[in-house]
Amino acid sequence: MVKHKHRTIEYTWFKKSGVDRVTASKDSCELGRSLPMAIISDIDEEEHKPTHSSPSQPETSLSSSFTATFDRSNPVAFLEQVFQFISQQSDFLATESAEKEIASLVRAAGKKKRDLLKVEREKAEKKKREELKASQERDKADKRLKEGDQPKPQDTPREETSSRAPNKGNGLDLEKYFWTQTLQEVSVNVPVPNGTKSRFVICEIKKNHLKVGLKGQPPIIEGELYKPVKPDDCYWSIEDQNTISILLTKHDQMEWWKCLVKGDPEIDTQKVEPENSKLADLDPETRQTVEKMMFDQRQKTMGLPTSDELQKQEILKKFMAEHPEMDFSRAKIS
Repeated sequence: MVKHKHRTIEYTWFKKSGVDRVTASKDSCELGRSLPMAIISDIDEEEHKPTHSSPSQPETSLSSSFTATFDRSNPVAFLEQVFQFISQQSDFLATESAEKEIASLVRAAGKKKRDLLKVEREKAEKKKREELKASQERDKADKRLKEGDQPKPQDTPREETSSRAPNKGNGLDLEKYFWTQTLQEVSVNVPVPNGTKSRFVICEIKKNHLKVGLKGQPPIIEGELYKPVKPDDCYWSIEDQNTISILLTKHDQMEWWKCLVKGDPEIDTQKVEPENSKLADLDPETRQTVEKMMFDQRQKTMGLPTSDELQKQEILKKFMAEHPEMDFSRAKIS
């Protein structure tokens, strides 16, 4: 077909062997003369556009269908069918890069699946933790409801597990002060700013109460003493203009204090270690009592019976020896 500025004329020849189609321009052929029979058609150029295909271009490839059954228990069999189909339909598997490309696809697919499983596992664990937390909150709420009508104890005694080890003076070092003790006395030292005069100090010592501080400031120590003291035998002083020193004389001089004022951290009195050199200064009765206390503390620390318990055991053994006819298999020492 030949393009014309305005139109093209198409001639069709009819022969015995078939139909030949010849296209010529209007200028080169005269209409209706040498043609036994012709079909003339006017075709607008805009409506008749040339195709893009040419004899040199390859033909469009044909697609092939693939059918296979996937068995979850044997996925390798499905892959074998896929590779067999690819081998029949193309030469891809024969190329050098085929193995690398397939391995790369397998790695990518495996990583994607592992990441998906990881996300699902994390979601499941998170959900499990949330359910456990919600269950614990419900249990706590139920417990609070059950205990709501029960009165709470006001002064709960401190447990031994919360007790601290005493310092070298058988007392305790605290943030604002430290104290030491013997069986007869308690010494308290309160650091204050340098240059502090005694007239600026407030120190009130009563039988069961102690208040220490500086004028115009909140008290440093204020509270009920652990045990009563003898106010007439107590005194205080300012040392080096930076420390308030207080000496308290115990009313009961046969007991170790656990703390200075009630509510402060307590010490474990079983770990108190009195100085042996001072035992000689005590009267015989007091010294015997102190030695007995020290012995009982060591026995309790080692899980052994105290002196009183040993004495009771000796009495029971003597009684059993005097009365062999009696059955003491269920006897208990209280």
